[in-house]
Amino acid sequence: MQLIEDTIGEYFEKQVAVDPDHEFIVYPDRNLRFTYGQFDERVNDLAKGLLAIGIGKGDHVGIWARNVPDWLTFMFATAKIGAVLVTVNTSYRSHEVEYVLKQSDMKALAIIDRFRDVDYLQVIYELIPELRKSERGRLRSKDFPHLKSIIYVGQEKHRGMYNTNELMLLGSHSPDDELREIMGTVRSDDVVNMQYTSGTTGFPKGVMLTHKNILNNGLSIGDRQKFTHEDRLCLPVPLFHCFGIVLGVMAILTHRATLVMLEIFDPLLVLAAVQKEKCTALYGVPTMFIAEYTHPMFDMFDMSSLRTGIMAGSTCPVEAMKKVVDDMHCYQITSVYGLTEASPGMTQTTVDDPLELRVETVGKSFPGVEVCVMDPDTGEILPPDTVGELCCRGYNVMKGYYKMPEATKQAIDERGWLHSGDLGTCDENGYYRITGRIKDMIIRGGENIYPREIEEFLHVMPGIRDAQVVGIPDEKYGEIVGAFVILEEGVDLAEEDIRDYAISKIARYKVPKHIFIVDEYPLTASGKIQKYRLRDLAVELSEKSKN
Repeated sequence: MQLIEDTIGEYFEKQVAVDPDHEFIVYPDRNLRFTYGQFDERVNDLAKGLLAIGIGKGDHVGIWARNVPDWLTFMFATAKIGAVLVTVNTSYRSHEVEYVLKQSDMKALAIIDRFRDVDYLQVIYELIPELRKSERGRLRSKDFPHLKSIIYVGQEKHRGMYNTNELMLLGSHSPDDELREIMGTVRSDDVVNMQYTSGTTGFPKGVMLTHKNILNNGLSIGDRQKFTHEDRLCLPVPLFHCFGIVLGVMAILTHRATLVMLEIFDPLLVLAAVQKEKCTALYGVPTMFIAEYTHPMFDMFDMSSLRTGIMAGSTCPVEAMKKVVDDMHCYQITSVYGLTEASPGMTQTTVDDPLELRVETVGKSFPGVEVCVMDPDTGEILPPDTVGELCCRGYNVMKGYYKMPEATKQAIDERGWLHSGDLGTCDENGYYRITGRIKDMIIRGGENIYPREIEEFLHVMPGIRDAQVVGIPDEKYGEIVGAFVILEEGVDLAEEDIRDYAISKIARYKVPKHIFIVDEYPLTASGKIQKYRLRDLAVELSEKSKN
């Protein structure tokens, strides 16, 4: 495979030069449209504005926002000036945002006003009380010494913050010389993006991804769907994940195609966007596709323009795949397997694969990516049709976890293999199947949740002596979170009290759906907690609660 050696900024400008008038981004519900040329101008203005307020090469710039139009302006602007875009999960609350702000050494953070029931402005003012009295760009925070600027994504003015309009105006009056000079120093092996993935240690880890990582992965992903400049992708998944940035934006960029964006997922808006913009491709996790084809108004929309797309993020139910093919016209739907640390794709089915293989497997490895099935105990590479851990190595492997060298060594062995923690097989024709997990992870509707992170969070709640978290099978989400809690002696806490405490502090998707207050845990002879028995008990108790 001939790897792209350009940076994202260089590559984007090459695509602009080919056809500046081709549509790049469309927001159908706002009737907002940017051609490649128009968007490049906007990106350059923001890039120069960021330089003017002291953001430069190597600086970490966070973005905490739903898929608003300027989310991608920040992504491309930071890429051009060699800064690192730190993506913050829109569901995060104060506890998680505080951690990411500190751990990432963030110099600037771009935010919107709110998302669902979380008031982002209030969270930021509470975490950084100095902001209200601070001169813009000159923040001095006791708790966040690296943080200098908060940027509001929008037109409104907020105390202590710049807004995007001001930065773009500033940039539009700045000469191009400094931007051109700094772009010349950015390399494809530089980190361009940092995404936080839940940690087995209880602490999320910042995955460092380079221009080369994500551009080349996007190229392969688009190739497997046979994208051309005529394709129009409806993208309702969040941009803060690799699903949005790489499978979506990078696949479109490398094929000079068009992105049809949605700010948030809403099945009705997806159906309307596909019909209005005659989309040829559609992405989503299984629960999204199910919500679309089961929507009571589904039959009112014309889906006949659809051809391909990706269903990924969690195990794809066979029946859901068939429905998407038959009822939604996605007769060339594909699936991708990977993890954030692999930028994220390791394998993908192709549009030419028989439906049976597209439904039952996650396809073959990408060009330039070695994938193997390894014995987790011995490190031996296993023969076909033998269950082992899926591992990969190649251009797509992350640079590492930010400031976590030991965790990086655990993930990438001395031979360069990235260990996925997932179990699978490979048949004689090179098709991979996922069979289970080694790591103790819950996947709820495409979101990865590590029990340890929630256990450590629950441990800090007054009155809780111990907490054990497990995944419970669920028809809608694949899995949901369940927690077994032992209380301190004499403490009177109800399940609702624990849930309310969690809802106020951590992302809602991590909050245990079921909480079981118990006196003890099932133990092995050596005193270890038997999680599999807790999982079985959780299933039994949650079933009882339904009846």
